[in-house]
Amino acid sequence: MALGTVLMLCPAALAQGAADLQVALDTLWVLVAGFLVFFMNAGFCMLETGFCRSKNAINLLAKNLIVFGLSTLAFWVVGFAFMFGDGNPLFGFSGFLLQGADNSPATGDAYRGTFSALSWAGVPLNAKFFFQLAFAGTAATIVSGAVAERIKFLAFFIFSLLLVGLSYPITGHWVWGGGMLAGLGFYDFAGSTVVHSVGGWAALVGAILLGPRRGRFQARSVAMPGHNLSISTLGCFILWLGWFGFNPGSTMAADPFAISHIVVTTNFAAALGGLAATVTSWIYLGKPDLSMIINGVLAGLVAVTAPCAYVNLGSAALIGLVAGVVVVFSVTLMDGLKIDDPVGAVSVHLVCGVWGTVALGLFSVTPGTYPWYGEGSGPLAGLLMGGGIQQLLVQLLGIAAVGAFTVIFSLVCWLILRVTVGIRVSEADEHKGLDLGEHAMEAYPEFQVGRQG
Repeated sequence: MALGTVLMLCPAALAQGAADLQVALDTLWVLVAGFLVFFMNAGFCMLETGFCRSKNAINLLAKNLIVFGLSTLAFWVVGFAFMFGDGNPLFGFSGFLLQGADNSPATGDAYRGTFSALSWAGVPLNAKFFFQLAFAGTAATIVSGAVAERIKFLAFFIFSLLLVGLSYPITGHWVWGGGMLAGLGFYDFAGSTVVHSVGGWAALVGAILLGPRRGRFQARSVAMPGHNLSISTLGCFILWLGWFGFNPGSTMAADPFAISHIVVTTNFAAALGGLAATVTSWIYLGKPDLSMIINGVLAGLVAVTAPCAYVNLGSAALIGLVAGVVVVFSVTLMDGLKIDDPVGAVSVHLVCGVWGTVALGLFSVTPGTYPWYGEGSGPLAGLLMGGGIQQLLVQLLGIAAVGAFTVIFSLVCWLILRVTVGIRVSEADEHKGLDLGEHAMEAYPEFQVGRQG
């Protein structure tokens, strides 16, 4: 080959090599972020188990372990297709069992695959699927804590399949699959509404239909303390770590500036959420309640999940601070309403998920365009710089639409389960504990604490 020909081919070869390297780096980042989100299942497992009584520990461990297996099956068979497949504004309808044309990592105009809603992400289809699967599993895990200590294992098993296979992907399609809310300009970067509020709405309906644990509400609220706040605290740290995959991983590309910015906004919100909950519980309840501190950290993380890429650090801190205050009052409000949520899942994921979605409309200067590095702008820049009110109204509409669908879907599913397999364990099983009643095992047999009330 002539020297001139070689020199002419070199730029093209170099360009192709650079493109291949970028795909490799993007894929590595997306998979590592997915691993972190997967590991959040361990965080939820520890958090929920520690917040509940020892006689129900195995039941909580089993539910949190099996839920990702259920999610994998449901999301592979139908969920991913409903969420990201080509279809209509309401749901996707192609690519079941991950079958169908996909030209990943081709992007933009070159992308002619079944999963065109993810055409902007230049990583292979399997990487896209795994990352989104980890998110889907999180939505189902949220439900586990709110219905703890009185739900039948089979009922939770079936509901998780339905939530991950149908409800979660349909509303997810509206936002992340190019559906009707995306068309209206609704934004949710990493899932305050798509993941957390969906799980929170489903959990709220389940907790109401199940009713409170026996003895929980009498003339006044009766505390039923968790048996091991050490592992709950460990769970909080694991979740905090996992969120560094959850939020910055949603770039689905190894963009160093975007990832760095999102990591810091995420951390600011978590830190201020924990601090705000500490001070609020200290003033309102008389002591700095550890369970409130844990939920304050998580509240800040949930709230910043939607706007993390679109806000500056001051806004992220304020979002977390408000979430940390709100979660304390929300937990006590749930008690006042006699809604029994043993771990505070509804307050953390639903209430603060709604707040975070609203906060995007208040604080983001350029929603839908990341990264935004307007660090010199004030925390209210999004509302003051034009378009904020319109964006806020769109955010409220999206919250209402996703909430209404999820509540109706969950209500129908829970009611069908109640009249078929039943959703609540017997009084005898609840008294002796679900570990014995549902699994015929004890978590701590050598201490015989599994038999305590």
